[in-house]
Formats: sequence, C-alpha cells, structure tokens
Amino acid sequence: MCLVVLCTVPGPETGLSIARTLVHEGLAACVNLLPGLTSVYRWEGQVEENPEHLLLIKTQEAAYPALEQRIQELHPYQVPEVVALRIEKGLPAYLEWLKASTQLR
Repeated sequence: MCLVVLCTVPGPETGLSIARTLVHEGLAACVNLLPGLTSVYRWEGQVEENPEHLLLIKTQEAAYPALEQRIQELHPYQVPEVVALRIEKGLPAYLEWLKASTQLR
C-alpha cells in the first residue's frame, strides 16, 4: 500500500533538509514542499497561529515506521505533524515507481 504523509515544518530550510534526507535514505520516493500556509492550532492551552510549509511525502506502508522515526529525529517541533493517508488509486506506473524508489537502504 502506498501512502501520502503530511508534515508541516517551520520554513523552507527545514523542509528541504528533511525532504532530502528522506529521499536519500530511501524512506520516501518524492517529497513536495508547499510554501505559504498558515496553521492555527491549540498548543499548551493557547491558540497559536504561525506560517508554515507543508511536506507531501510519498512512500509505502512498509517504510512508514522508519520514516516516522526519522522525521521525529530531524524535526525541530516537540510534536511534529505526521499524518499518513492511504493512496486508494493512482497511475499504476507511478505507484510501481514509488514502491521501487522506497527501498530501505
């Protein structure tokens, strides 16, 4: 099963660093870095509002545990957003490439 993992980061430098590491280590086939979003959330009893970037991480289910652990190691947030969504359908050739590109090294 292939997954898209959502992860917000505080800025482009952090996002690129995490993205490069995940792809280099074979934990992700591709990571898109989307700028320009604002997150509104409750943290430690306060409503916070901060600019962030979103990582769209494409991986497969078998790589997810290592990917989640690696994000926690690399991410500056105490509790980073890491949410995985199953890809129900997709271009078969793309999904095969995704699987072939996420072999744990």
